[in-house]
Parts: sequence; C-alpha cells; structure tokens
Amino acid sequence: MEKLQLLLKDCIEDTAALAEQLHMDESETAFLRDISRKYPVRVTPYYLGLIDPDDPFDPIRKMCLPDEREFFTDGQTDTSGESDNTVIQGMQHKYAQTALILSTNQCAMYCRHCFRKRLVGMPSNEIAQKLPEMASYVQNHPEINNILISGGDAFMNTDSLLRRYLETFTPIPNIQYIRFGTRIPVVLPARITEDRELQDLLKEYCRIRQIIIVTQFNHPKELSEEAGEAVRLLRNCGCIVRNQTVLLKGINDEPSVLAALLNGLVEIGVIPYYVFQCRPVRGVKNQFQVPIRDGVRIVDAAKSMMSGQAKGFRYAMSHPRGKIEIIGEMPDGSVLFKFHQAKYKTDASRLFMQQLSETQAWLPDTI
Repeated sequence: MEKLQLLLKDCIEDTAALAEQLHMDESETAFLRDISRKYPVRVTPYYLGLIDPDDPFDPIRKMCLPDEREFFTDGQTDTSGESDNTVIQGMQHKYAQTALILSTNQCAMYCRHCFRKRLVGMPSNEIAQKLPEMASYVQNHPEINNILISGGDAFMNTDSLLRRYLETFTPIPNIQYIRFGTRIPVVLPARITEDRELQDLLKEYCRIRQIIIVTQFNHPKELSEEAGEAVRLLRNCGCIVRNQTVLLKGINDEPSVLAALLNGLVEIGVIPYYVFQCRPVRGVKNQFQVPIRDGVRIVDAAKSMMSGQAKGFRYAMSHPRGKIEIIGEMPDGSVLFKFHQAKYKTDASRLFMQQLSETQAWLPDTI
C-alpha cells in the first residue's frame, strides 16, 4: 500500500465522530448527517486538530464543517465556464498557453467553499481518463507552454500516477513548466513530509522541467510547523511554491488577518500569487462571498500592513471570459477592472469600469 493510502485511512468521514470531537448537540449532529448526503464531508485528523473546539466561529471549523447555508439553491454549479472549455474529457483549454487537467475528484479534505462542489467527492464524468489523447492534443497545440494538473487535489493521485503525468508531459518540447494544484500542504502535510517516494519523484522531474506547486492557504492558523516543513521539503526538491488565497467571509475578510496570512506565507517561502474573489457557487455564495467593493477596501487596507514581497499578488476573479484583476475604486464610486488573462483576444488587457452596488459580489457574464 502506498504511503498516501495509509495516511488517508485516518480521514474522518463519520459525522457522529466529528460531532463528538467538536462538542455538537443532537440538532447539529443531525444537520451534519443530512448535509453530508448532498455534499460529502471529510476532514483529516491533522486539520481537525487546528480547530478550537470551543469556538463555534473558528475559521478552520468554517472551512471544513458544513453550514445550513449550503442548502440554499441560488448560485451556479460552473461559475467560470469549465464545461465550455473542455476539449477532451478531463482536459480544458481556456487560455492559449495553458492546458488544465482535472486529474481526480478526490480531496484529503472537502472544503466547504470549493468552487467545484459539483464534482469533488462525487461521481463525475469530468475526470481525466485519456492521457495519450491529452498528450497528443498538447503536441498539436504548440501555443500551450504549461500544464496545470488539478482536481479535486492533484496530490491525491498516487505517486505512480503522478509519475505517469510527468513522464507524459515533460518530454513535449513546447512545455516549459508543470503546475500541481493542491491543498495537501495545508490539510495533510504528512503526504509530503513522510513520503520519500514523492519527494524523490519531484526532485527527479524538477531537473527536467520546472514544477510549480500551487497551494491554497486561507488563514494564518493554517501556517503550522508541519505545513512549513512540507513547504521546505517541496522547495528542497526544486519546486516553486505559490499560493492562491480565496477571500472568504468570516475567514480572512479582516485586513489584519489577510495581512498576517500573506506576510506569514512569505516567511515560510511561499509566493503569494492571487487573492481570488469567492465565486457564486451554489452551496457556497451565501456563506462565503464578500461584496467586491468591500473586498477592494479589505485588500487595500491589508496591503498597507504587508511587506513588498507579500503584496506582489493580484486581487482577481475567475470569470467565464477570463481572469479579471480587480484594481480598485474610482473617485465616482465605480470599480476599475482589467483582464489579466482573457479567453477571447478582443478582451486581452482590456480595462473597464463598472458601477457596483454595495452588496454585488460578482460580474455579469456580459461585460
């Protein structure tokens, strides 16, 4: 049995066990059981240990345990047009230079704010199965210079499957680097610190092509010693480690918290990459979305407390038309935006302004 399977066997999916550890009453336990039938629940013992069991508003608790607002039906299932960009089952080609692969629908922990709530932990026909066809597609599209292997969580794939991805794509001449999207350093750092085979694999292929690990730390409490050691080992393997934080209501929407997180990331050797506007996902938006105008003020206030390295990120949203940077408020109260990456050439680097209400948390599809 691979090290990954040994680590995952201790993940907690039994709602009664979770309720007992977090001092829940009978009504809370019944709710947890009900919602797990719609959206699966899974927490690693490590991540559970970061929670203050006596604090019902603990930010770690909010990210891993369900809330009644997940039952709300407004919102979308696919907020950035992933189905429209699928070229082969499990492979998307939205931006000219990038091929994105949904390699698995599994995660070590099912985050309650997940924007792929439609498929993560659920039966899905969106997961990659045709590796040779994907390699052929990349070879026939020389504009593609990088592969993003995502999921679910890319590091939920076995070491042998990760090797298959690397040995398939690293020899292709137009590929300059490969990214892995993973929350494993945050929720199950032992997957990295205790798996020498994974470390050796990353070292081997970093000598051939640059590997970039894209993590998602969302709160300073996640910057534990164990997480820091996982990051150190990834960097020792030759990987670049970058972070995409999601701006989340009740988690990191205080400027001091966001600043502490991003300063702390730099301290452990992680490069802040994006702060993302939370998407209007069904089962997510009512609990976690922050209005855009509030988000601008939070980000600007947080930047005043950050080092230069910590504030090298972009505040952005992944919109169906592309990644749109949220630049700031204008004197008349409108918000200035700029396309950082565009699906359509006509949008490339386009600046535009929108008048937004104080509660508006997303842009319409037609902008």
